[in-house]
Amino acid sequence: MKGKTKVHIVIPEDLLEEIDRLVGKRKRSLFFVRAASEELRKLKLKTALEKAAGAWKDEEHPDIAERGTHGWVRELREEAERRAERMGQDG
Repeated sequence: MKGKTKVHIVIPEDLLEEIDRLVGKRKRSLFFVRAASEELRKLKLKTALEKAAGAWKDEEHPDIAERGTHGWVRELREEAERRAERMGQDG
């Protein structure tokens, strides 16, 4: 993060009292920074998910579409287990 800047925000009094009771007046800024950072992370993720919506086309992935995601993942895991067993026998 860059430097720090003081800002003026308006919040309900009862909300501020609850924050002060839980984190203390001297940790308000840290609380708000963490809360804002978390909210920004969620908003960025939501935006990315909305942008990506529709990017996956079942017809471009027939191997997954025909078995379904669960079947495809199960098959990958079984294949990995067989490979690990073979490697264990070789060693």
